[in-house]
Amino acid sequence: MAMAPRTVLITGCSSGIGLALAVRLARDKQRRFRVIATVRNVSRSGALVAAAGSALGRTLEVKQLDVCDEASIRACLDSIPGRRVDVLVSNAGVGMIGPLECQSLAAMQGLMDTNFFGLVRLVKEVLPDMKRRRSGHIVVISSVMGLQGIVFNDVYAASKFAVEGFCESLVVQALRFNVAISLVEPGPVTTEFEAKVYEEAERADYSQTDPETAAIFTDLYLRNSRDVFASLGQSPEDIAEHTLRVIEAARPPFRHQTNAAYTPMAALKHADPSGALMTEAFYKLVFKYGAVLRLGLRAIRLLRWKAQKRRVKERSGFLRERSGRDRAGKGCQLHPPAPPGSSICGHAMPQPLLQASDVGLEMHRVSSAPG
Repeated sequence: MAMAPRTVLITGCSSGIGLALAVRLARDKQRRFRVIATVRNVSRSGALVAAAGSALGRTLEVKQLDVCDEASIRACLDSIPGRRVDVLVSNAGVGMIGPLECQSLAAMQGLMDTNFFGLVRLVKEVLPDMKRRRSGHIVVISSVMGLQGIVFNDVYAASKFAVEGFCESLVVQALRFNVAISLVEPGPVTTEFEAKVYEEAERADYSQTDPETAAIFTDLYLRNSRDVFASLGQSPEDIAEHTLRVIEAARPPFRHQTNAAYTPMAALKHADPSGALMTEAFYKLVFKYGAVLRLGLRAIRLLRWKAQKRRVKERSGFLRERSGRDRAGKGCQLHPPAPPGSSICGHAMPQPLLQASDVGLEMHRVSSAPG
């Protein structure tokens, strides 16, 4: 007998990760999920509605929810039959970058109200029902910046540290009631959210800080950030696939990092409890070895480009071979292993960061990298 679909409530679905995840779950071929995709302003749900297509009204429903408004959260939950939410995905968030002196306290408080207290409001409303049912899963879209602060991301990182500490403290109690908590920790993700933050940063006034700090931010940080996003950035669809794996896991992990390139960064912090190793490494990376950083990023970009070309070629050959077998009447019942980055049962699989055996062999060709 088929199991009833799980109700998944996702916040921040007007664009980016929230939109990609809502559509991905709603289009699940096994129809395992009933998706409640929430947006702060329903008038801005056009992209979500278009992407949902035929799933709208069937496996996906759009509702209004503002994580900064307790009444809005309660009204949304009350509109769900039995207030039953099997999986809560807390995704709504805002960003902030730049010199600390140039950011107002009001803007900082607004960011914390969304990124941290927004999560707290959601959990306060959903957790009691989950505890009563002794089942449920709370998935939080956090960030690697909840593990390691990054220069000029002071307040944003603080909000994600708060999220991580909140969940780390809550997870033990939740487990007592058979409620799982998972933190999904992406690195750079190419979304409208990120693009807007960086566009605003490039136009901002930095007269409230000293010229040297302003130059470090505009000439070093922004330039390096563009290279990082171009070389290591993931798509919202990739994060959606990682989040799906967390949701469907029999024993959901507490932490799941989506980008293997950032694992050493977290390890570096824990390797030296004094913090000296991490601080010195980041200082040298920013102020002494910036050229090496950019060279390495371009090498990674080249390798990813070449790996993508190889995957496309392999996939094309695989499809031609299967088509030939089918025409000859020799198609097999069991599909052979799909090439990396292809799909299984119609579901796109996250692509590995790199598929090169020797980065060093490519370094001398970096100058010819595309883009």
